[in-house]
Amino acid sequence: MSKVAVLGTLDTKGEEFLYVKEIIEGEGLETIVIDAGVMGEPYFEAEIKKDMVAKAGGESIENLIEKSDRGYSMEVMSNGAAKVVEELYEAGDIAGIISLGGSAGTTIGTTAMKKLPVGIPKVMVSTLASGDTRPYVGTKDITMMYSVVDILGANSLSANILANAAFAVAGMVKGKKPEPKEKRPLIAATMFGVTTPCVEKAREYLEENGYEVIVFHATGTGGKAMENLIEEGFIAGVLDLTTTELCDELVGGVLSAGPDRLEAAAKNSVPQVVSTGALDMVNFGPIDSLPEEFKARNIYKHNPTVTLMRTNLEENKELAEIMAKKLNQSTGKTALVLPLKGVSMIDAEGQPFHGAEEDQVLFDTLREKIDQDKVELIEKELHINDEEFALSVAKKLIELMENN
Repeated sequence: MSKVAVLGTLDTKGEEFLYVKEIIEGEGLETIVIDAGVMGEPYFEAEIKKDMVAKAGGESIENLIEKSDRGYSMEVMSNGAAKVVEELYEAGDIAGIISLGGSAGTTIGTTAMKKLPVGIPKVMVSTLASGDTRPYVGTKDITMMYSVVDILGANSLSANILANAAFAVAGMVKGKKPEPKEKRPLIAATMFGVTTPCVEKAREYLEENGYEVIVFHATGTGGKAMENLIEEGFIAGVLDLTTTELCDELVGGVLSAGPDRLEAAAKNSVPQVVSTGALDMVNFGPIDSLPEEFKARNIYKHNPTVTLMRTNLEENKELAEIMAKKLNQSTGKTALVLPLKGVSMIDAEGQPFHGAEEDQVLFDTLREKIDQDKVELIEKELHINDEEFALSVAKKLIELMENN
């Protein structure tokens, strides 16, 4: 039977980890405890001791104790725990993981959890779970549970919280997973509110033709998650119609997916159809959070928490150059489809971001920079949300996948 990994610092939180371990085992599951503590003696004996974790992280536990450098120790033990957990999973020894901690424990626990595939139960009880969890969760399905109180002993309040976490991971591991439907090729698509009509129509057509489509919201994390799943080999084809995260990375908006966005499919020979959806906008928070330097620009208050800024001529030129450079790395079949009558719902005649000149610079630069020996360039006298455009990109992706 695969076990539940119980990962944490047994020198500082051993009582709590023992409590969680016993509840999981009371549910009929086996556990394997991984000790990531450094300085003190463990509260109880782990199957994988701290010297083994330190060694996996590239150091000896004796050196860590001698250095007495908390930051360095945390880095070593995080890396070591991640390597140990990855090896246990690859050997078929664990089917889920739970950890508890404050800032150090959360870093160690979630660093290891990120090494496990999507779908493997991951529960992190953390004093930080009520704040910004993006640095810890990243693009993985880590369940963050707020500890409410500091994790220091199993008192009358914390015991209930820790028990809930233990029952949660046990239930996830024991639960009967739904029977998979007929396996169909998996397509990744990107969408924003302003490209929804296009993506919905394309998804409908693809699913009618035997494909399964998963849609990623282009909010930074969504793009990162898609790129990761492409790299991990889950995705058979990509319908990357909404490349707006490139704008935020270039200009400094709040929804950047990082510098590697739009590269995974190209580098991994995954067939892709790409478009320029929502390259007319950069995303910021509430309007009063807009940087001073942008306040004279074309601004659109999307809702109380989201403010959009129209990309200008210079930015559109740069975006096209960035996009062309990334797509020109393609080792597989790639098509770039340009919607010449507008790239978003609010980039159309009479709409607040309609920008014929900006779009022209974007399209002209793409025409100039795209290597058409590697990328098929297709132009449509259509708006991105026109039904005809949506069907054309869906059909093109099917063609590329069938001929791959």
